[in-house]
Amino acid sequence: MVRKRVVLTGGAGFIGSHLCERLIKEDFKVICLDNLITGSLKNIRHLFKNSNFIFIEHDVSKYIRLRDKVNYVLHFASPASPEDYLKFPIQTLKVGSLGTHNALGLAKEKRAVFMLASTSEVYGDPLVHPQPENYWGNVNPVGVRGCYDEAKRFAEAITMAYCRVHKVDTKIVRIFNTYGPRMRLHDGRVVPNFIFQALTNKPLTVYGRGNQTRSFCYIDDLIEGILRLMRSGIKEPLNLGNQHEFTILQLAKLIVRLTGTKSKIVFKSLPQDDPRQRKPDITRAARILKWQPKIGLEEGLCNTIGWFKAFEKKALSLTHSI
Repeated sequence: MVRKRVVLTGGAGFIGSHLCERLIKEDFKVICLDNLITGSLKNIRHLFKNSNFIFIEHDVSKYIRLRDKVNYVLHFASPASPEDYLKFPIQTLKVGSLGTHNALGLAKEKRAVFMLASTSEVYGDPLVHPQPENYWGNVNPVGVRGCYDEAKRFAEAITMAYCRVHKVDTKIVRIFNTYGPRMRLHDGRVVPNFIFQALTNKPLTVYGRGNQTRSFCYIDDLIEGILRLMRSGIKEPLNLGNQHEFTILQLAKLIVRLTGTKSKIVFKSLPQDDPRQRKPDITRAARILKWQPKIGLEEGLCNTIGWFKAFEKKALSLTHSI
């Protein structure tokens, strides 16, 4: 049997590495491209001995040259946490523009299906709640978060242009807050921040009064949705996320309880353009893909906390062995 080939940009990242694993289990041959600016070889090293996995260190903002036949191009490369895109704003804009252009060019050349990993950040600080796919958003293009928000909005625009002009079979997944194993300890996003602070008995940092809301989707649920979208006939953007909404303060209190930490909760000023609420309308995904997230927040957090504990223990033992 000839396995279908998938080119996955950003495959050494949090979501990308989980996607690599699932694609291999589904009998795909995976060609993973990553320049490791925020991804890590630790996430994919266990795949190196698999004959259906190839890793190429490459910056997709530069031309992508591959000789092999390709069936799918999945563009997941980009800094994704505020800490990362505030540190690398120009690289974030380049991977969203030049990187998307190059990945689309590869899909066009190979006559492959193309999928863009977009984000709920295209909705900005939303004035519509929950956010359906036909909402255009409320984004500050020149604010500190604009490098990420506008990079993704441009990426969506050029993807749809390639769909209309060049007839590329395109998919756009708008990913809402996703969490799980392999998030970085100092990722900058709220779930790993709180878990790290709780496990090290440091104060959990809540911005504002903690009344801003988020909806948290466990990684396994997201990957299932991505695979269903990849195989579907949908060309327009599609939300994937968990529809259950929690305040940041509720999340902090839940992590304190699940970890048994002695940490206190402290409050600091809100960052610029921090969205007040974020919740996906997943009506289309449920109707067309027959997809619904199955893993509740408490179960997902227990899995994630367990992984962080194991990671911290391993890191500690390595330090002592040096």
